[in-house]
Amino acid sequence: MIAHSEIGAGLLAVSDNGYNVLVGATAEAPLLFDSYADHPNILNKDCNSTAAGRYQLLHRWWPPYRDLLKLPDFGPDSQDAVALQQIRECHALDEINAGQFEQAVHLCAHIWASLPGAGYGQHENKLAALQQAYTDAGGTLA
Repeated sequence: MIAHSEIGAGLLAVSDNGYNVLVGATAEAPLLFDSYADHPNILNKDCNSTAAGRYQLLHRWWPPYRDLLKLPDFGPDSQDAVALQQIRECHALDEINAGQFEQAVHLCAHIWASLPGAGYGQHENKLAALQQAYTDAGGTLA
């Protein structure tokens, strides 16, 4: 659901399931990186961001998470581990496990700018669309 929100279904389809996507990419103009050895740390000057990967992690957050979680690279498993850690830090895992989707999204909105209520001045997706993506991916609701 987070990947769907951050980069969209169209971009997921034309990339490595979103794991190699740079910020600013679209399905029509995919901006992709080609090595998972490390976070690519490429600044998109149009949006002044280094966000990359399936969950659009900023480079400044990569070294602390890499070290905390003892991650070997910026590959898919490492990106998933960081996203899970971020959700854990938002105290949203209990809500997810309890099927409290709206509350979990609310708790995580300060991490991902595309979530409703994030307040970063960027496009925020509608909760209903994200809930559909969540259930389509196998998530359950209370």
